Amino acid sequence: MPNHPMILLSFVNMKLRDEFSSLDELCRAFDTTAAEVTEKLASVGYSYNEQTRQFTAC
Repeated sequence: MPNHPMILLSFVNMKLRDEFSSLDELCRAFDTTAAEVTEKLASVGYSYNEQTRQFTAC
């Protein structure tokens, strides 16, 4: 997974839209945790919306 938060945001949202049905599934595939991804994206003002399966600005 990308390390830069804004690139990570784009990457994660694209993967959730095109390939994975949940954040947990995506994280398992990339050997990370949802908490790590959520924390990194929260640091730049984004939160996860489970209903839309995407990170959006807070």
